[in-house]
Amino acid sequence: MSSHEVSLAVWQAFQDGHEVGTVVDATVVSVVPFGAFVEVAPGIHGLLHKDSWDRTPQVGESMPVRIAEWGPPRLSVAPAR
Repeated sequence: MSSHEVSLAVWQAFQDGHEVGTVVDATVVSVVPFGAFVEVAPGIHGLLHKDSWDRTPQVGESMPVRIAEWGPPRLSVAPAR
């Protein structure tokens, strides 16, 4: 299921417990030329822009990320440093 297919209720439930700035555990689901998509909750993916990397993450890798921006169906995350 893509993030576009996730219901608004699922996004809202996640957002209610995770404000901008919150650090969450994420799993890398794909690496693309402009960044990596990470799953922060079942069906909710966020973009980790490549300019924020110290190194290229690997698919399946777990990492802490900080929620940088909300806007269902968009979620932007940053490395949790």
